[in-house]
Amino acid sequence: MPDLSGKVTLVTGGNTGIGYETVKQLLLKNAKVYLAARSPEKAAAAIKRLEAETKNSAIFIQLDLADLPSVRKAAEKFLAQESRLDILFNNGGVMTCPPDLLTAQNYDLQFGTNVMGHFFLTELLIPALTKSYEETKVPARIVNTSSSGHQFAPGDGMEFVSLKGGPERDAWLKKAGSFRGPWKLYGESKIGNILISNYFAKTYSDVLVSCALHPGGIATELQRHSASWLQVISNALLYPAPMGAYTQLWGATVATPAQITAQYLVPWGKVGKADKRASSTKLEEEVVAYIKEQIKDF
Repeated sequence: MPDLSGKVTLVTGGNTGIGYETVKQLLLKNAKVYLAARSPEKAAAAIKRLEAETKNSAIFIQLDLADLPSVRKAAEKFLAQESRLDILFNNGGVMTCPPDLLTAQNYDLQFGTNVMGHFFLTELLIPALTKSYEETKVPARIVNTSSSGHQFAPGDGMEFVSLKGGPERDAWLKKAGSFRGPWKLYGESKIGNILISNYFAKTYSDVLVSCALHPGGIATELQRHSASWLQVISNALLYPAPMGAYTQLWGATVATPAQITAQYLVPWGKVGKADKRASSTKLEEEVVAYIKEQIKDF
């Protein structure tokens, strides 16, 4: 990684796991880092630990990706403090959580947090990302954390009936089953990450680059909703959290813009190939149109 002095960065879910390790490396390279997280207490503890490890301090922004007014408030707070954003890490997320957990606006918690919240945040921060290019003549970067789990998405990649709480979703969940259902929902959210990444890459190609990535099989708190037996197996097989930051830091700071824009990165620091459904322009348009409709009043 090069020295990042003068660079302004923001990391969602920066208080734990891959996000924490990403913040740590950015601080060690002298970037100005905004650590976005839901819990002020957990963020404060993380920032204190980071100060001890790096001798630099991150700046906390409260962000609940599962609550659209919170997303707007976080973006407005950032924009009140900074005119420019050089690198945005859409890193935060949840995995295979109980399907009865919904966002504040009644959407599936995985899709609402992983995709909808990040899409809304990114749209709100476009002025700062654009300003980065205007001031530096270097494209800003958006790095979207997806997963190889995007392959678990059902059917054509998105079954929209599953995305919002109500009788139709309940019927969908009953048919999907208690084990497969959460994994299908996770797959939808992770293919969604790739689709919105491609959308931003195309829509704002004159001022920024956007990529999605699979960070690798990493042992983090993300597995906390998995069955206990699966957690035991996972912890024995997965890589430690610092390895999870490797590929997204490579994409954000080392790779050339042409290498990564609209690409799917894989461990460790290289361009890979996503499920073919993730490259569907039709699905991308449908998902983006769906999200825009849901967030328009916020």
